[in-house]
This record gives sequence, structure tokens and C-alpha cells, in this order.
Amino acid sequence: MDISPEGEDLRKAVKWIWAESASDPSKGLSDLIREACLKFDLSPLEAEYLLKAVRPPNEKP
Repeated sequence: MDISPEGEDLRKAVKWIWAESASDPSKGLSDLIREACLKFDLSPLEAEYLLKAVRPPNEKP
């Protein structure tokens, strides 16, 4: 099973979020996801995917 996101903008957003969180750990994931949605012009459905894709495995929704 492949969990890679479809769509180039979504892939770029995931990479951007991980890079930003690594360079500035004080930024929260919610803020980064919000920024990524604006930066990459993502739809609400894509934003929901990001919430699931970048959440740490031990964190509950």
C-alpha cells in the first residue's frame, strides 16, 4: 500500500511542513499546515489529508 499523496502541490506541502518543523521546532503543526494550505493553494480535502499525514503516530486526532 502506498501512502504517498496524490498531486504535486500536496507532496510539496508535506515536504515543506517537515522541513519547516525541523528548522523551527517551536512552530506547531496546526500553524504549519495552515501556512502550507495557503502557500500551496490546497483544498479543504487536501488540508484534512495533511492533518492525518503529518501527525505523529502516537498523537490522537
